Amino acid sequence: MEPVQSLSELFSSGAPGTFVEVPGYMARTFGQTTLSATLPMSKLFSIYEIDLEVQRQLIPKNVSRLVDYILLYLDHGQNIYFPGIILSARGAGKYDSNRSSYDLQSVEKCYVVDGQHRLAAFRRVMETLQGNMARAKDRREYDRVAELTEKLRKLYDFPMSVMIYLDIHSRQERQLFSDINKLPRKIGGNLASLRDQRRFYHIMATRLVQEYPVMEKLPTDTFSERGKGPDYLFAYSLVIELLIALFEGRLKSAARNNGYHYTEVSLNEHLEQANDYFQGMLRYLPAPDRGELCWSENVQIALALFFNEEAFKTLQFNKYSLGHAMKILPHIDWSLIYKDEEKDRLPRRSRIMKAYQYIRDFYDKEHLFLISDQGGIG
Repeated sequence: MEPVQSLSELFSSGAPGTFVEVPGYMARTFGQTTLSATLPMSKLFSIYEIDLEVQRQLIPKNVSRLVDYILLYLDHGQNIYFPGIILSARGAGKYDSNRSSYDLQSVEKCYVVDGQHRLAAFRRVMETLQGNMARAKDRREYDRVAELTEKLRKLYDFPMSVMIYLDIHSRQERQLFSDINKLPRKIGGNLASLRDQRRFYHIMATRLVQEYPVMEKLPTDTFSERGKGPDYLFAYSLVIELLIALFEGRLKSAARNNGYHYTEVSLNEHLEQANDYFQGMLRYLPAPDRGELCWSENVQIALALFFNEEAFKTLQFNKYSLGHAMKILPHIDWSLIYKDEEKDRLPRRSRIMKAYQYIRDFYDKEHLFLISDQGGIG
């Protein structure tokens, strides 16, 4: 008796079962047989499986970010883009060249090589919508049912590119996963921020640089992928960090309000406040120069963190409190912030927080004296 090579062969020898048809085209990719197809999510949900020996554990934060991204499409009609999902057949299914179709029995699955978080995000959105629909039906909220039905339809119909490797084994899957996720370098710095023009602070930074004359005196590099060119004072990514520090009192990694949804009124209000802030910096600091420590990246972030506390003492942005506090700037001896080689040796976060604490302590100790001093703030 011939050995059975796959579930498809086992089922084909008995009564006909239910097939999932995957229309696509065969090719050779890097010496392996592959099938390329574009599938609606409704069909993709039914054909994949996760093998934790190949995949890492899900990172909940990454899934949540992808969920927010998918909701841009479902809730706000914005276009979204995803790279293709890579699967491995592991002997499942048969390809019918006459129909250009790859047929899987209903119990057969392909295993995810790359795209686990994307699929988990789509599945979470689907399950959330289904749960909301069940509750809406129980409450007889028919308008809500219609709205959720339309969102589910859009989700199920969403097209996803898929490549299925038909003849690789689990060790090759693990190597492919490693190569895909480790070897290519992801974009970062300026380029990643500049290309992401949906988030609040990214939009604000772009408009600030492009529309406000104050930024002409603070030349900002919006071209270099990382860092900044020699003719620029700020990197575009640094402007975003400064805005987050000023309005939230947080470093960029902890930003809470850099979301996709905001009002034009809120954006314009923040732009005017940022404009006032940078005008104050130009008024009270030495002329912008890359050689001046007060204009360095770490000290600028530290200043923004400090001035956030002063501007928001009344729980909302107060430009008068900010302007008053900024008058301390001409009196700070910037050379006392770092000792010896600390400016170059300390980790970035430590340098920022050391500068912030120096400025905070100086202000707390000296500002009352300087206010009353004829040559000082007053």
